[in-house]
Amino acid sequence: MSLALWPLPRASRPCRRASLSAATALGSIIACTVLLRPTAAWAQFRPQQIHFDADTHSSSDAPATFQSDKVDYNDTDHTVTWSGNVQVWQDERVLRADQIVYDRDTGIVTARGNVATVQSDGSVLYAQYAELSGGMRNGVMLHVYANMADNVKIAANGLRRTDGKVNDMSRVIYTACEICAKDKTRAPFWQFRAYGATQDIEHSKLDFRDTYVDILGIPVFYMPFFSMPDPSAKRQSGFLMPGITPHDSYLGTYFTIPYYWVINDESDLTVQGLFSTATGPQLSGIYRRALNFGSLNIRGGFAYDTHNAINYTNGFGNKVNSGDPHGMQGHIFARGLFNINNYWRAGANINLATSANYMRDYRVQGYGSEMLNSNAFLEGFGTGAYSRLDAQYYQGLNQGVIHNSDLPAALPRYTYSFVGQPDALGGRLSVNTTDFYVRRTIGATDQRGELQLNWDRPFHTKSGEQFLLTLRLDSTLYRGSKLYQLPNYYSRSTGHGMISGMVLPTIALKTNWPFVRSFEHGRGTQLLEPIVQGIYAPNTGNGADDGLPNEDSFAYEFTDSTLFSLNRYQGTDRLDGGLRANVGVHANWTWNGHEVDLLAGQSFQEHVEHDRLPYSGLDHHVSDVVARARVAPSEYFSFTSRMRYNPYSSQVDFGDALFNVNVPHLRLNGGYIWEPITPYYYYATDYRTNNLNKLYTTRTSEISGGVSVYWSNWHASIFSRRSLSRQQFVTNGVTAGYGNDCFGIDFMYLKQYTSIGGVQRYSTYLVTLSLKSLGSFGVK
Repeated sequence: MSLALWPLPRASRPCRRASLSAATALGSIIACTVLLRPTAAWAQFRPQQIHFDADTHSSSDAPATFQSDKVDYNDTDHTVTWSGNVQVWQDERVLRADQIVYDRDTGIVTARGNVATVQSDGSVLYAQYAELSGGMRNGVMLHVYANMADNVKIAANGLRRTDGKVNDMSRVIYTACEICAKDKTRAPFWQFRAYGATQDIEHSKLDFRDTYVDILGIPVFYMPFFSMPDPSAKRQSGFLMPGITPHDSYLGTYFTIPYYWVINDESDLTVQGLFSTATGPQLSGIYRRALNFGSLNIRGGFAYDTHNAINYTNGFGNKVNSGDPHGMQGHIFARGLFNINNYWRAGANINLATSANYMRDYRVQGYGSEMLNSNAFLEGFGTGAYSRLDAQYYQGLNQGVIHNSDLPAALPRYTYSFVGQPDALGGRLSVNTTDFYVRRTIGATDQRGELQLNWDRPFHTKSGEQFLLTLRLDSTLYRGSKLYQLPNYYSRSTGHGMISGMVLPTIALKTNWPFVRSFEHGRGTQLLEPIVQGIYAPNTGNGADDGLPNEDSFAYEFTDSTLFSLNRYQGTDRLDGGLRANVGVHANWTWNGHEVDLLAGQSFQEHVEHDRLPYSGLDHHVSDVVARARVAPSEYFSFTSRMRYNPYSSQVDFGDALFNVNVPHLRLNGGYIWEPITPYYYYATDYRTNNLNKLYTTRTSEISGGVSVYWSNWHASIFSRRSLSRQQFVTNGVTAGYGNDCFGIDFMYLKQYTSIGGVQRYSTYLVTLSLKSLGSFGVK
């Protein structure tokens, strides 16, 4: 938040106005400058140059240059009077007025009518009368007004300038609202009325004394003293807007006092004190620094938390200590990025907290997530190539889902990807690898080395058929131990240092044959595209029988998006093998802004792995049918749906739908998702021994939606998400607000029903008030 005095746009003609009182001056502000076009007087008279010297009590020896339509010399009282479009230059300062009188004995310049002073920093003050001396650095002005940055306006009955650095004003009005064009004496939406104010130009600071805050002309708040940065200051040290929350579940009533410190042009620090009635105080801060070769951002804090831990039973039936927050607690979130050269850079993201309950108690950003992730990395970029070496560390926040001892640490992980240029055969070679060492306190520990070679050769026939030939080789080497623990849960002990691996060659040929025609006299296009793909690879048996570790392939996604994928696992620890064929039909109609897009397909496989994953859609030689439909009959409505249908059970094993309505003043959206299982349970439980935890095998059946309305300056919305399978809401919320050119108020209500760390979330209320150029503050 800052204040600066900037020149106004040049008016088409000089403005004339009567004297204004402090009560009505602001409403009468009109952008106005003196015409700069040459006049007959300019052609007749040359600019006059007069030297202000020490005898005339001037603080500057630089000459002052005058320009006007008319000049009169009075030898009796030793004055010179310039009239009509008068402009005076001295150094980098400019004075404009209808009339200027210069006293050669005292060195005082008196200006009347449409007075405008332009300073070396570009700031401009307008007045009806001014007496200036010392090279226009000192003086007094009457009926002062100005337009500033961010559309800020200020008016005062009088102003005293000292050494060109400090402006003392009396009877001041300050606002960022537009002035009513029909009635300029009408009070703006909000304004400051101060008995006095001081603008420190050198330090970009504005201080108000005995200040009333008016809303629609009615005083609603009084401040004996208020200080803020000048609007021209992009970065200015000082206290920021304080905040207060009447009630919080863990903090009680608390308030915050932030202070912003500009260290230098490259760095700053924001420090905030939090004081509450229910627990100890907290001190937090944000340090930012911009470097020639990168950036650094550090957020952290510490507090004395008086709350104690609450033990509870999690979804697995285990007793959980959620982490004792009592005593001295803290957190640090640091992010750094450093450019080594044009091809290499390094960085780190450090996110650590003493306990999840401390983050909950003090509302530290990130609470509610499953975990905190920290990493350090080195990465390089080349033509068609990417390389990254990093280390990963995780800290669990929701002990009701997973314990810290179950989380892995990757020390290190290496990723490389390369895509070559077309070769002499017209194909393109790509090389990929992801190698890592994963360690767990409780669970499997393993290392992986991987090399993937892929060669793609596209070609087409004269009849329009498009072909893609793919040759692929996956090779992986593992060394693992404790594979009988999570996440593999093998029934036999593998001991320590077991070495295993796999090599899988794959050949695939995919053909698309698009048939296109136009209709509606060329305004519409129809596409009908049969797609057939054949894939052969040795049968992998899902990799489980070979005792291979599994770190990245827990979920198997057989949907419309992976119908023609060589590997439908999310990673490469498990690979699709065997002989299979994928077929599908893609259709599209587009006309006059309307669109209908359809895709349906099925997979045929020789080998069937019944223990692949439950509800994979591939439990038979002929797979489930996957389909997608998108309908957009106009620019105001769209609908997208996907599904996987099991023809053997006549059931839908997966489905989702999403619609959106967007008409003037109204937006409506909704969605639904259905899935027989929750994918996370693959990691948490051993599904092969039917040890399926009810918490994670409960059906996923959820519906969500929201409505938003907006009209003129008003807006409101309501949204909800409900789990049909659990017969309870997940979250509900309402927002409403009003905003105009200078003021905004917003209300939000949020109710979350999710249990985190054994604690039920409570309702949240938030009211935010925004005043342009001043900032925002809220009550929660």
